[in-house]
Amino acid sequence: MKRRKFLMAAMGGAGTAIAAPAIAQSEPTIRWRMPASFPKSLDTIYGGAELIADRVSKLTDGKFQIRPYAAGEIVPALQVLDAVQNNTVECGYTAGFYYIGKSPALVFDTGVPFGLTPRQHNAWIYRGGGLELTRKVYASFNVISFPAANTGAQMGGWFRKEIKAVDDLKGLRMRAAGFLGQVLEKLGVVPQQIPASDVYLALEKGTIDAVEWVGPYDDEKLGLHKVAKFYYAPGVLELGASVSLLVNNDVWSKLPPAYQEAIQSACRESNLEVLAHYDSLNTAALRRLIGNGVKLSYWSTDIMKAMQKATTEVMNENARKDPQFKEVYTSWKAFRDDQHLWMSVNDGGAERFLYANRG
Repeated sequence: MKRRKFLMAAMGGAGTAIAAPAIAQSEPTIRWRMPASFPKSLDTIYGGAELIADRVSKLTDGKFQIRPYAAGEIVPALQVLDAVQNNTVECGYTAGFYYIGKSPALVFDTGVPFGLTPRQHNAWIYRGGGLELTRKVYASFNVISFPAANTGAQMGGWFRKEIKAVDDLKGLRMRAAGFLGQVLEKLGVVPQQIPASDVYLALEKGTIDAVEWVGPYDDEKLGLHKVAKFYYAPGVLELGASVSLLVNNDVWSKLPPAYQEAIQSACRESNLEVLAHYDSLNTAALRRLIGNGVKLSYWSTDIMKAMQKATTEVMNENARKDPQFKEVYTSWKAFRDDQHLWMSVNDGGAERFLYANRG
């Protein structure tokens, strides 16, 4: 009897000792701010920021809190990198291609026309040396990056008029971010870089004639179908768009290792979840848009060839002018060419059969 009481007391004592996680006993309480480049109304893309904050808190037993802010709340939508670089905030959630004015090579962190699908992009980032190369670019701004979301393939855009030939693009004022704007400019488009919150109003007022945003679910949320009726596919100009969590390097280096692991794990989870969210919602949204009178149209082969040619020209021009761009481009292009070969052999053939013979 005495032995049993002793064992029960010992077990009770042990249970008490391990009841609180070790991290809660030994690590500091830290509070960060995380501005995003996206409005809260886009629960898909902005949801990644919320997921990261939630997971980091749970993984650290609430000791490490990151508060997300929507675009414009504390930092303008297209100035998130600047705020992180200057340590105005500790971290930010944004897309690298918004900042190609700082370094053209940042486009590879997000995506390039006629480039990589989300699956291929992840393969390049995680297993093909892409993360090391993009982080080398961000290091110039005292920032470290973590892939944190992907929208999947984006639609070609909304237009007030039908686009039947390359000449129909000439003179169009179109919302098109960064590098994509450079490509379309070669086809006569006048690109405009406008944050999501201003896109609808600009299209409604006629300040712009067309807009490329994301895809059916987000585009419906922004109400773009109410002010433009021609919706173009396929998304050859953005086969995927990756969003990153950017962290000030000085702040990162002082973070406890357990908290660093929490951020990396949360970003990987968000990278998976955001894409799944888009893929699960876009089909129903597209059906609703078509039901509301949207005309789903497809780029002609001639238009896509012209876009591809313009993309190659812009890539080569940047590679000639910028050694860092050339370094990343060389790696990225070799990986892309191999991926397109592999996917055309297997995935592409299977998808074509499945669609043609759906039952």
